[in-house]
Order: sequence, then C-alpha cells, then structure tokens
Amino acid sequence: MAISKFLDPKNDVAFRRIFGTERNKDILIHFINDVLELKGVNKIQEVTFLSPIQEPEIAAKKQSMVDVLCKDENGVQIIIEMQVSPQEGFEKRAQYYAAKAYSRQLNKGKIEGCRYQDLKAVIFIAIIDNIIFKDKIFYKSDHVILDKESYAHDLQDFSFTFIELPKFKITDIALLTNIVEKWCFFFKNADQTSEADLRKLIGPDVVIERAYEELNQFNWTEQELLTYEKEIKRVMDNQAAEDYLTNVARAQGLEEGKAKGLEEGKVVGKAEGKAEGIRIGEAKGREEGKAEGLKLGAVKGKIEIAKAMLIEGDAIPKISRITGLSTKEIEKLKS
Repeated sequence: MAISKFLDPKNDVAFRRIFGTERNKDILIHFINDVLELKGVNKIQEVTFLSPIQEPEIAAKKQSMVDVLCKDENGVQIIIEMQVSPQEGFEKRAQYYAAKAYSRQLNKGKIEGCRYQDLKAVIFIAIIDNIIFKDKIFYKSDHVILDKESYAHDLQDFSFTFIELPKFKITDIALLTNIVEKWCFFFKNADQTSEADLRKLIGPDVVIERAYEELNQFNWTEQELLTYEKEIKRVMDNQAAEDYLTNVARAQGLEEGKAKGLEEGKVVGKAEGKAEGIRIGEAKGREEGKAEGLKLGAVKGKIEIAKAMLIEGDAIPKISRITGLSTKEIEKLKS
C-alpha cells in the first residue's frame, strides 16, 4: 500500500477522536451495532457518554481507565477499549472493568434508591493489536455466561467481545465480505490506505468514510498532531522500557542459570567420580582376590601331589622337581 494521509486509529488520541466525541457519536453507534451484530429493534439508537474514570484516586490524577464508556437509551453500559501493547491478563482486566461499571450502578443508587433488579447490563468490546486467546483461530470472539448443562443464557448482564487484529489476515479489499471485516481492515490498515483503496472500501458504508475523514491528518490542527505524536512516543518509550527490563531479566536469568548449572555439575561430577572410583575399586578387588585364590589353590594342589608321591616312596629331589616345592617344604610334609 502507498503512503497514506490517514493516521493510525490504534493510537489512543485518534481512537478517542473517532469514537469518544459527541460530534462522532453516530460513528460510535454504528460501530457498536456492527460489531455486536445488532439488527432491527435490538439496534442501539442513542448513547450517552459517561466518565471513563472509574476510581476516585485515579480521577484525581486525571488518568483514564478505559478509552470509551457510554450507555445506550436503555441504560446498558458499553466499554470500548483499544489495546496496542501486549498485557498479561488483559481478559481479567476486561472482567474487572465490567464488574466495576456494574457495581458502580448500585453504589450510585445509595442516593437514588437503586435496587439489584434495576442493575443494567455491561458490554465490553476490545480491539487488541496482539493475541490473547492462543487456542482460538478466528479473529473475533464473543463471550457470555451460559448454563453448563442446557447452555441457556440465563445470566444476561455481561458480555465480552474481543477482536484480535493479528488474526485478521485479509489484505485485499476486494475480499472483504461484511462490515465487521471492513472495521478490522480499518483498524489494521487505515494508516496505509490510499484514496483509491478508500473508494473501493467504502461502498454503501458511508460511516467508514466518516471514520477515515477523522483520521485525515489535514483535518487536524498542529496542536492535535503534536498530541498524537506524543502518544506515539509514550507507547514507544513504554515498549523500550519493557524491552530493557526483559533483556536485563533474561541476562540475569542466564547468569544465574549458568552459575547454578556449574554448581550442580560439580556436585554431579563428584558423585559420579565417587561412584566410578567405587566401581573400579570393586573390580580391582575382585581381580586381586581371584588371583590370590588361584595362587593359594595352586600351592595347595602342589602340596597334595607331594604328599601322594611321598606315600609312593618317591625321592624328595624328584618330588621337588615335579611340584616346584623346595626340599625343606617337602621335608616338613614328612613329619
């Protein structure tokens, strides 16, 4: 793809510009309906933006916990998150945010008289630029609470939709078959899309064109572009810091592993050396014992032969010559 005039929608600043502002509320509504595949009377008609800050201490620091938080005309809360950097346990974070949004309704109700039966559902939608479900092939997964036996959807107040962009493999616009695929292509390739590509992509989906126009850098002020660049730098700095810590930990782990390996090698080597020494000693002892036994057996045999010859009346010199015993040793046998 050619160099594009469009910015990257995965950038937090760009993402909130498209999906988190009053003037683009229609883009947000369209996106939610498309991703959740809501049709007819189930389609969301209106949303109200809520504060994305869920904790007082975080609010004091003016740090946002979620990218977009809103509620529809029925009070259902919708959280939308763009996650670029890999984060261990992101699916647990999603559940935590949903639980906080759900319970906060009751906390607020201490004043307004909210009851458990008045609690409204929470929907969590995440667009992720990395893989969190390694055992799943499809790029989009929808999660709800079902009965284990009947699969009945009795507990309907929580749903989670994850779009894992690395699993979306379509690069040819002509192969896009539905609006969800167009949104995925938008998130993954917007900053590489040419005008010609855009014309092919839009078709009857004018809201996609609206989203692209919000990414057109010629529609951004110098200050807005500066904020966008700062966000890029922040992400890169965080990644560089994580990479450095990872490399340091890896190097430390290698050194510790090497030292432990050497120490264990010494212990094993000593044990093996000791075992080998015992084995060699045992073998040598057996050989020496065998030789000694044979030697003693040979002497005993000679003595028996000498005694037999003496009984037969053979002369001592003859006996000595045949048995190899000395004349003194043979004389002792006579007594």
